[in-house]
Amino acid sequence: MNLHYKSTRNSDVKVTASQAILTGLAPDGGLFVPDCIPKLDVSMKELKDMSYQETAYTVMKQFLTDFTEEELKACIEKAYDSKFDTEEIAPLVKVDDDYYLELFHGATIAFKDMALSILPHLLTTSAKKNNVKNEIVILTATSGDTGKAAMAGFANVEGTKIIVFYPKNGVSKVQELQMVTQKGSNVDVVAIHGNFDNAQSGVKAMFENKKLAEDLAAKGYQFSSANSINIGRLVPQVAYYVYAYAKLLANDEVAEGEKINVVVPTGNFGNILAAYYARQMGTPIDKLICASNENKVLFDFFQTGTYDKNREFMLTTSPSMDILISSNLERLIYLITGEDCEQTRAFMEELKNGGSYTITPEMKEKLSDFAAGYATEKETLDSIRTLYNRTGYVIDTHTAVASHVCDEYRKNTKDDKKCVIASTASPYKFVKSVMCAVDEKNAEGDELTLLEKLKEVSGVEMPQAIRDILDAKVLHDIECDVDKMEETVRAILEV
Repeated sequence: MNLHYKSTRNSDVKVTASQAILTGLAPDGGLFVPDCIPKLDVSMKELKDMSYQETAYTVMKQFLTDFTEEELKACIEKAYDSKFDTEEIAPLVKVDDDYYLELFHGATIAFKDMALSILPHLLTTSAKKNNVKNEIVILTATSGDTGKAAMAGFANVEGTKIIVFYPKNGVSKVQELQMVTQKGSNVDVVAIHGNFDNAQSGVKAMFENKKLAEDLAAKGYQFSSANSINIGRLVPQVAYYVYAYAKLLANDEVAEGEKINVVVPTGNFGNILAAYYARQMGTPIDKLICASNENKVLFDFFQTGTYDKNREFMLTTSPSMDILISSNLERLIYLITGEDCEQTRAFMEELKNGGSYTITPEMKEKLSDFAAGYATEKETLDSIRTLYNRTGYVIDTHTAVASHVCDEYRKNTKDDKKCVIASTASPYKFVKSVMCAVDEKNAEGDELTLLEKLKEVSGVEMPQAIRDILDAKVLHDIECDVDKMEETVRAILEV
């Protein structure tokens, strides 16, 4: 079956998977969605004996139907290799009665590696398939992790350039160092004087700017995206939820067909949407539990049916979730409108112009697969401390948000299904906050001096990604105001 992709804002726009990957964002500003969510064509019993790479192929071939077997397997092989520090790629670790899906064993020790290690290969393959002669410029906003993972993936990839915008003072010291020390002749990093939502809105505005697109084309460039709005990011993420269930089955932790719950720390909604797609494909997932930090715009949406970004933007210890405009939610909104592109567009216009929209009661009923919770700053740190004191297992601040929400959900609903918690970053990435939680007396000093102390406390070796930045030279120091983002891009590309 050939799967096509359409825009959430105009169902007349229909493209192949490779075209959707190349474009990133639909021309009308909508997001590309498959015209149906395909079903898995093998049983969980067959999947339980597969490697991560084999599972990824089984899932991704269903979505990327214009890729040949050879093309897709080559992309997977190049992505999931020795860049990851474990052969399993995404280990499932049982801690007490929960299962932590460790998605941080890649080159930049965060879950974004799971998709961004394969996206450059999907993109360059897509360019060849569509006879693209232009150089592809990856334009991306980051709340901390996407940027580094994208740069690591695209560094020195022929036929591409990458420009990443991040909020100055809105990411951890380790995250910033990882970005500003990134090598690669095709890489540029810009700190903006604003927050992630400003960066994301600025990037989206450039994608929608027809004059800029014409000027780029005249110079032999075209934009594409590495943000989670690109289906080339979303599809690889579906694979690890399928893999997690298959591993539970292989380890006799669940009976065949037994439903589990999945808890995902959520900012831009892409990671939990991937879990929803895995569920729609046939993975026995019951509840998808959306975990927010104090920027709880998604929690409030699931409670009330109103999405309202008109609120104070909080800087938290889980900065990758410090987001008030969750771009990927648009894909879910489109589905619960009954794939009504006019209604979806109207909601997104309301969000853009007034900062909020309210779905209908009928639409809200269609969200029954989801539950939501949030953690305060205190609850986040308490969650790290409690788990460490009880088990010796150390989690980062984002995973701690999910861990707290999981505990609260279980307590409040008495739902005793097994839970897979998406563990989205290494504790080394947020060392100051983690050390304050597990060993406050020894948490003095800056982030870099605390790395050795975390190693002693956790018993986990310092990842290579951290060792690499300790002596690395700062290579990028561009800063700009929010209203100068386009000007900065033009200067970098000499357009």
